[in-house]
Amino acid sequence: MKSITINGSKRESVGKVATKALRNAGKVPCVLYGGDNPIHFSADELNFSKIVYTPNVYTAKVELENGEKFAAILQDIQFHPVTDKILHVDFYQLFDDKEVTMDIPVHLLGTAPGVINGGVLRFPNRRLKVRALPGNLPDFIDADISELKIGDKILIEDMKTEKFTFLQEDSMVVCQVRTARAAIEEEVEEGEEGEEGAEGAEGAEGAEGGAVAAPDAKTGGEATES
Repeated sequence: MKSITINGSKRESVGKVATKALRNAGKVPCVLYGGDNPIHFSADELNFSKIVYTPNVYTAKVELENGEKFAAILQDIQFHPVTDKILHVDFYQLFDDKEVTMDIPVHLLGTAPGVINGGVLRFPNRRLKVRALPGNLPDFIDADISELKIGDKILIEDMKTEKFTFLQEDSMVVCQVRTARAAIEEEVEEGEEGEEGAEGAEGAEGAEGGAVAAPDAKTGGEATES
């Protein structure tokens, strides 16, 4: 997985006053968890543009000014409710022999024949949660849709691999090709028109067969044509 470097400085004070001063200076208070003790540091807000404002996922290389370096992943981030400025970031330290959990984006490969034939591609799960060793974390997960016909779907169980473990149920749908609603409505309308036409035809046949004889008012029998 690709990595983004975050250059930071250790924080001597973690109080509210010091935190406010950091933010006023354009810096973001951060904490690195996962090691023996949490490490408090700060970094310029611009450092986070590539790791936060992107649909992709990256690991982080936290490099402090005292020479310390840590591999990490972004664990949590807090934004200002009005300005959307980054208020605080939590990182989790990575170790080569310790599995971690991340949400990985799904990339669709190919074109589904079912879509070409009028179906609609439904893609409800664009990110999947996986657990893996840091060295096995993928940049994205491929889902080949080049053979999906109308009614076909790709499930979690179809995408299993030995490199990482999916944390969703095997039966969860990643994507599928469904019949277009417009096509279903057209079929229903055509069916209703056909029924109405059949009823009309039956009525016409009855009319062509002649008028139904009405009872004679005087005799009480059937009236006959003269």
